[in-house]
Amino acid sequence: MKAPVSLMFVILSIPLFGQSPAMSEIISSDLTPVMGTNKPVNKTKSNSIDSTFIFSSDTLNLPIFDEFSTNKFQVFQGNFNAPGITSQTYYRLLDASSNQPIANGLNYTNQVTFRRTYDIVTETYSDLNFSSIALLENNLTLYPPIPSPVTAYPPYFIYDTVGIPDVSDTIWIINPTFFQDSATVFFQNVSDTSKIWIDRMALRNERYGTNPRSLGVVTFDGLDEDGYPYQFGSAVTNYGDRLTSKPIDLSNFSASDSLYFSFLYQPEGLGDIPEPGDSLVLEFYASGQDQWFHIWGVSGSGTYPFRAVHLPLTQSAFFSDGFRFRFKNYGGLSGSLDHFHIDYVHLRALSSSNDTLFKDFSLCYPISSLLEKYTSVPWDHYRNTSSNVMENGVKIQVYNGSNAAENYQNGQIEIRQGGSSQGAFNLPGFLLAEGNINYNPSTFYTSYHDLSSGYQYGKLLLGDYQTFEVKTTVSAQFPNLISNDSSVFTQGFYNYYSYDDGSAEAAFGPTGAQSMLAVHFDAYEADSLLGVYLHFVPSVVDVSNKLFYLTVWEESNGQPGNILYQDDVFTPRQPTYNQGLNNFNTYYFSGGIKVPVSTSFFVGWKQVDAVRYNLGLDRNLDHADEIFYSVDFGGTWQNPPFSGSAMLRPIYSTALDNVLNLPSPEEVKNYRIFPNPVLHQAIIESPYSDEKGYDVFALTGQKMVEISTNLIDASKLAPGYYLIQSKVHTHSPIKFLRVE
Repeated sequence: MKAPVSLMFVILSIPLFGQSPAMSEIISSDLTPVMGTNKPVNKTKSNSIDSTFIFSSDTLNLPIFDEFSTNKFQVFQGNFNAPGITSQTYYRLLDASSNQPIANGLNYTNQVTFRRTYDIVTETYSDLNFSSIALLENNLTLYPPIPSPVTAYPPYFIYDTVGIPDVSDTIWIINPTFFQDSATVFFQNVSDTSKIWIDRMALRNERYGTNPRSLGVVTFDGLDEDGYPYQFGSAVTNYGDRLTSKPIDLSNFSASDSLYFSFLYQPEGLGDIPEPGDSLVLEFYASGQDQWFHIWGVSGSGTYPFRAVHLPLTQSAFFSDGFRFRFKNYGGLSGSLDHFHIDYVHLRALSSSNDTLFKDFSLCYPISSLLEKYTSVPWDHYRNTSSNVMENGVKIQVYNGSNAAENYQNGQIEIRQGGSSQGAFNLPGFLLAEGNINYNPSTFYTSYHDLSSGYQYGKLLLGDYQTFEVKTTVSAQFPNLISNDSSVFTQGFYNYYSYDDGSAEAAFGPTGAQSMLAVHFDAYEADSLLGVYLHFVPSVVDVSNKLFYLTVWEESNGQPGNILYQDDVFTPRQPTYNQGLNNFNTYYFSGGIKVPVSTSFFVGWKQVDAVRYNLGLDRNLDHADEIFYSVDFGGTWQNPPFSGSAMLRPIYSTALDNVLNLPSPEEVKNYRIFPNPVLHQAIIESPYSDEKGYDVFALTGQKMVEISTNLIDASKLAPGYYLIQSKVHTHSPIKFLRVE
């Protein structure tokens, strides 16, 4: 993993996070713009195996093939009512002699307990230790539980007094060490021969490879299956993702059957360069020995075109029922770092050493939008514009994987809504083949198609928002896979403008204290903003405790000009991470206000700290010319030195306002601070009765003191100006305090 780079503006690779979500998934079903739930930095898991499902899968037969254009990851969803499900209950405490559970309600301690007898005549006492009890204890946080012997004692002391009849006191131990508990584990078999993979740590996606030969790759990095770092904030390198096959029956094969395992791989792609000490590894599993064997590996390096690996199976240990294979990566665990990508995984019989061709024809990337410049615009704005805003240069990339020249065919883009076709565009095969008579062998082709004449998304449709299903299809005149010849996305019109395709391949941000980031938008009409959607990505360093101030600027000579809105010092924001894949957070303007903007404006932030805040960057669509940053308090503005689109979306006030969870503006009430200026002690007089203390800030935004009463001890503050914020009424303005 790389050491931090000292630059004023830094880009850092991070994950796609998910399997290319459609644009319709960008907004939740109830149209609430809170697109994700906050995810804590420290993930917690259950401390018991109770109600855990243990899954077993079906066994596959040859051939095994996946080029990742479709989802062949097995879903393991526990179902208590599934046919054939079984269960087993494990108990925490067992009798050591019989291995049977002890009765419920019995408790024991690990300290020696006794019966003490006191003689009031001689004023002496004697102790008789209780006999120990041999138990076995199961750790119910691990599966399978392994019993360990423990020595236990009754959980009480008895005190007798000689000379006083029937006086005996029993003192019970509070919270004894050992008590009976149980956990029930359920066993479920999952069978689906169309699925190949049993784990989900590696990421199937359509956007992370550089010039992939098909529509979809699998990416390995330092993120778990939820798109969160394995060890956030750590410099540790270790094995991260795994991609493991289901068991495969090879018992009827031998080395003479010419079994070969093939795949394509690529380091970096559109992601992060893996270091020379990082690696991608392939392992085979010998079921008879219950052991994994290292078969192949490659060290990290800069990107290059996908390379083929072609390996024979010759060892007899692998020709059994229960053979498996897996890929895993070694690299940084604090984010989507040190990337490797694989494609066209193929295990088959009757192959040969020169059978290395993946003969196929495919789309390489999906299309993200049919609109010019944007991937989404507010429905109100689109419906009102008289301009044709359909894209005049839709990019389509295909790959002919045949070893011969192949005839082209026309393609098509079809738009559907509600199951009905709304319109279509023809994709001339001559253009798809870049003007060539045929598709040449093993060649990529990139073409651009003008959609600005003909069909337009219907502007007379009723409703507060609209979605359209868009399917792109290409083909060639030879037998090949059809699953990667087409892609589908949803063109959504909601309440925001967006440049990005919903997937973050990198993270970026300025790195100077008080630096500013601004993204320019040319809207279809003047209107009012409610706030902004931001996608912050967890990568390398947790910055969720850092502060920034949302800002909206006028446009002035192509750069940010006068400030139209900026959070005040009482309402700083913080980057927030989400549970889920590629989700956005919603940041409304303070007090629920609406900010009027013209058709050209900038929106972004001023940050307090010098660290990078890691805003998501889509590296498939390039609108870097709309990104500006300043590290000299807005004196000069620059574009970043890389391509991509910022995952920042201004939210407009539209017909959707009535279904959004908009904050209500608070009634402004005044505070009084006296004496002001102050030398020793000042008093805060609040208009509210439910105050729970105040925070004292320097003008830089740094918190200086927390107070729990309405008294400010000025002797603890250096002379100067300060701002006071209520811990309860954070939107209420408070006057400056001057300390002399």
